[in-house]
Amino acid sequence: MKVAVTGAAGYLGTNLLRLLVERGHEVTAIDRVTPERTEDPGITWVSGDVLDPESMRTVLAGAEVVYHLVAVITLAEKNDLAWKVNTEGVRVVAEAAHAAGVRRMVHASSIHAFNQYSCGGRIDEAAPRSTDPDLPVYDRSKWAGEVELRKVIDQGLDAVLCNPTGVFGPLDFCKPLSRINRTLRDAAQGRVPAMIGGGFDLVDVRDVAEGLILAGERGRTGENYLLGGEMISMLDLCRIAAAHGGKKGPKFTISPKLVSGLIPVLEPIGKLLGTDILSKAALGALVSAPVVDHGKAERELGYAPRPTDETVRDLVAFFADPDCLTRPDTRRIA
Repeated sequence: MKVAVTGAAGYLGTNLLRLLVERGHEVTAIDRVTPERTEDPGITWVSGDVLDPESMRTVLAGAEVVYHLVAVITLAEKNDLAWKVNTEGVRVVAEAAHAAGVRRMVHASSIHAFNQYSCGGRIDEAAPRSTDPDLPVYDRSKWAGEVELRKVIDQGLDAVLCNPTGVFGPLDFCKPLSRINRTLRDAAQGRVPAMIGGGFDLVDVRDVAEGLILAGERGRTGENYLLGGEMISMLDLCRIAAAHGGKKGPKFTISPKLVSGLIPVLEPIGKLLGTDILSKAALGALVSAPVVDHGKAERELGYAPRPTDETVRDLVAFFADPDCLTRPDTRRIA
């Protein structure tokens, strides 16, 4: 089957391409910047801009299924590019897919499209959405992107929406690494003496990739599917990584509420250091720590995420030897 993947060179894209090729699909990998050298004959790399309708119509021509992964991920309160890519970009790709006669589009949205602060501690597909104008731009834009997609669904596009939680695990060749993976690499090397309290629902990137494929095969048109894993505290997560790395993990936690009170001071420092980790959005997710119910994806798609310990073990092994999880004799198909 001919499939197309936007954002193919990114973290999730790398893992999705691998599964699609293993299943024998003919893949058009779309990104603004494509690799100079590619070795897999099942993948054709093309340059495409999700904000350019003509570009998208060209690269999606002939595709049967489109996986839309492009997004600007940020913890900032405001970011004009993130808003434009995460909203207008979704609409442009959806309209191009519809015009190209694509059989199905699978949109990788986010758990952040649901309001984690007013959900009563639990999120399922019926939970409140991120409509509050005071929410970080990423949360608001992911919800607004879904609104744009539904307008095209109403015009006849067959599309399914998936909402992953906190994504981590191998394979991560991105520079820099994802925030969670970077923290776990440091923990595995014994460089995290303390950790901010709180937790989050985390899911293996390979399971998200599998969930997207299952949604394309079995999902119902216009439905959302939460792709979660396990709720875990950041302290426990770092201790697991340290144990797999043969190191000692964090010895104590720092109250996120205490740190939240220092945000007016820490946030400007973070901007000077070029990081948005010291932000209201980053701490807010840890403090709210909602339980995510991904039962709908399990029942309707056959989605089955792996245990957190397995992901952390594989991630630590990947950091030690990036080839260890890509060799044919150690390849795991989710």
